[in-house]
Amino acid sequence: MARLKKGVTYRRVERPYTRKSKYRALNYVRAVPVSKIVRYDMGNLKKKYSLHMDFVSQEAFQLRHNAIESARLTCNRYLEKNLGKGNYHFKIRIYPHHVIKENPLATGAGADRMSTGMKKAFGKPIGVAAQVKKNQILFSVGVDKQHKEVAKHSLKRISYKLPFKSKVLERD
Repeated sequence: MARLKKGVTYRRVERPYTRKSKYRALNYVRAVPVSKIVRYDMGNLKKKYSLHMDFVSQEAFQLRHNAIESARLTCNRYLEKNLGKGNYHFKIRIYPHHVIKENPLATGAGADRMSTGMKKAFGKPIGVAAQVKKNQILFSVGVDKQHKEVAKHSLKRISYKLPFKSKVLERD
């Protein structure tokens, strides 16, 4: 099985006609790969919190599902370790709808029998990504006021996993 290419390959927002839809006729891509994101809401979902913090992008880009899952794991693990399971609410605010395609060209011996070059070069779906706009909220954390620094640091840890400029905003 081939290795996954680097995220920089799919970072630019420009690839058209890769929409998936619940209606088959509106799908441009027939087979959609499964997203690696396990959960979108974590922590205590019922409690109301006095402080909410948001992780906001400062650039427009495409973010693959495995990067979103990596950021989720990092932040959720830090919150759970420092606050316990019921003292926060962490939410992923983006969903990877965009299907990433790849038209692999084989090189080496026997390559002429395997690849078709640019003939029928639509490509095979290899993953999904979320197309993020500038100043869009990606992740949110709800905590009580006394846990402000823990929430801020957990969102700061997300920025280590993602390849773009971001900021943490506080709202009541």
